[in-house]
Order: sequence, then C-alpha cells, then structure tokens
Amino acid sequence: MPRHFEMLAHYNRWANTLLYDAVAHVSDVEFHENRGAFFGSLCGTLNHLLVADQIWMRRFTGTGEAAASLNVILHDDLVELRAAREAEDRRIIEWVETLDDDALAAEITYSPISIPGAITHPLGPAVAHLFNHQTHHRGQCHMTLTAMGKPSLWLDLMHFLREEGRRWM
Repeated sequence: MPRHFEMLAHYNRWANTLLYDAVAHVSDVEFHENRGAFFGSLCGTLNHLLVADQIWMRRFTGTGEAAASLNVILHDDLVELRAAREAEDRRIIEWVETLDDDALAAEITYSPISIPGAITHPLGPAVAHLFNHQTHHRGQCHMTLTAMGKPSLWLDLMHFLREEGRRWM
C-alpha cells in the first residue's frame, strides 16, 4: 500500500502542475470570478485545496500551517498560490515516501473543522481521502475552465501513468 500512495502523491503533483498551467492562461478577472463552484472561483477552489492539504498534513505530521476555516484565501495572486502549491506537493511526496504498512495501519485522532469532537481511524483511509479530495476539486476547476471555453485537460490517472508514471505500473 505505501507504493500506491507514493504513486498518488506523484500523480497529485503532476495533475496540479497541468491544472496550474491551464489556469495561468486565464485573466485575473476570470481567476477571481464566481463561477458557481463550491468555493466560487478558481482562486477560491485552488486556495481551498491548499488549505485542506495543509490541514491534513498538520494532522498527519504535527507540523506546518493549518487554517481554521476551509474557505480561507491564503494567496490572492496566482503566482504566489502556485509557489505555495508546489511547496505543499513536495512536502506531501516527501512525507508519503516515509510511510510503511505499520504507519498506514496506525490510528490517528483529530478534530474536524466542520464538526465538533474527535475522530479516530487508521491513517491509510485519511491519506486516501487527501488524494481523492484533490481529484474532486480539480474536477471542479476543470469544469470551470471548460465553461470559460478553455481547452479540456487530461487529468486521468491512467494518462499520468502513460505519460510519466510508468515506474508505478
């Protein structure tokens, strides 16, 4: 299972790079325009992804920044946001590469932002959620770009594996 999560961490970085490359071609107005996604704009959605990853990584590692709300705008500027995203993707890859089966089976306890109280469960499903959550909101960004008339993105895991992830097959 650790190797599977390593693949997902590298896929996550790859997909984020493609997404940010595409978003770099929208105007500042388009970047900030509320397009009806759960977090409104591309800016809001991309910030949410970074915020959520930082929250989960703080839960996993006990280190790093973690906002108190899921809709915080950490970076209003795309260049700054992209730099923070790239740093967080590196952090995720480095951490995932330290995991083994015992670590993934160990229980973690944390208090969610959205509901009161502590939750305890094995680390493995939470790591899976980290990557699934990214995929979910990248899909919203993809839809937003498509609705703007921008080219469609190939963000499928299998496309990643064919393009640069053959070592995971």
